[in-house]
Parts: sequence; C-alpha cells; structure tokens
Amino acid sequence: MTPREQGQGDAWSADAAAQGRRGSQRIVHAGEVPAPGEVARLLGVQDGGPVVVRRRLILLDDEPNELTDTYYPAAIARGTPLAGTAKIRGGAVTLLAELGHVGALVREDVTADLPDAEEQEALRLAATDPVLRLTRITLDREERPLQVDRMVMPAQRQQLRYEIRVE
Repeated sequence: MTPREQGQGDAWSADAAAQGRRGSQRIVHAGEVPAPGEVARLLGVQDGGPVVVRRRLILLDDEPNELTDTYYPAAIARGTPLAGTAKIRGGAVTLLAELGHVGALVREDVTADLPDAEEQEALRLAATDPVLRLTRITLDREERPLQVDRMVMPAQRQQLRYEIRVE
C-alpha cells in the first residue's frame, strides 16, 4: 500500500530480492473489460460495467508463482498506464498515489480450492494440487474502492503472513 520512492522498483521485486531471489511479472492482458459480478460488487459499479484490468503472471526465480487480476474503476484507470501492458515504474500503487488515489484500508479473503484447467497450465499444476484464492480490496480514506485484486497461488508454494497493529 505504500508508494515507492523515486527510482525504486516495484514492491514484489524488492521483497523477493531481500530474500536473495528474483521476482518478476508478465503482463498477460491490460485494458477495459466488463466487470465480473464479485468485482462489480466490490468496486461499487454495475455488474458488467466497464472496469480496467491488469492480468499478470507473477514469477519467482522465473517459475510461475501466482496469477493476479487487478481491477480498477474505469474512472480512475481509463487512459492511464494501468490500462496498458507496459511495466509501471514503482508499481501501480505508486502510480495511483501520483494520480491522487492513496490506499488506507485493505480487506482480504482467502479460500482454498482446486485449480481450473487454465490455472493448471499457467501455474504448472496437477488437477489435484490445491490453490489459495485471495481476494483483496483496497479502499481510500473515505472508503472508496481503488482496486480489487484476485490472486490464485499454488498452496504448497506460499506462506501468508499478516501483521496487525492496534494503535
């Protein structure tokens, strides 16, 4: 949720590097699409209404680690680099902040499931390999939705850590 400093790469690559590994991503698709039902509900747009999506294959040491679809309200992302396939310097969070949209609250839901055929192929999994499905919504200080992430991760390759500080 924290924008990167000038000249810094994206958070995923930096986190992987801190562990002596190489994190990268491939943008599979970017542009406007009709909002799927759950995404429409979370973003507060009409079901099937226009949203911008960035579909990425996340790699760790050049191996598939995660599939992530990040959806943005069209009013925020239309005509910006979020709607294109080029890498965004500093990552999407930094670009959103530059556009005046700063995340203040994140909600995540995690479930376990089996992968569908497309996920099996992209993540190099067997039909019986479990996956984690994480849905994250990022809201600004007024609790307006900025983005929804839908991630699919091979369960055996993941560790989820949450730190909660009460002030």
